[in-house]
Amino acid sequence: MPLECNIDSKGRLLRFVSGLLAILGGAIAYLILMLEIIPVPESIGTLGVLAMVIGGAFAIFEAKAGWCVVRALGFRTRY
Repeated sequence: MPLECNIDSKGRLLRFVSGLLAILGGAIAYLILMLEIIPVPESIGTLGVLAMVIGGAFAIFEAKAGWCVVRALGFRTRY
């Protein structure tokens, strides 16, 4: 089943930028975790970093494909 484009160029840009920021945030969180700047249990910190990186990668995928999973489920989004 092919993905049907359901977002405009503004939505694609928004998803791309948010994906990049999420991946950048994941990298910063990883450095904080590894340098032990803030004491966080390793399992929780690792899950948080993975969630940010995977979420960011998925947002970039949505931007590239022009497809939004939330809109595909029938919800209205602003962009």
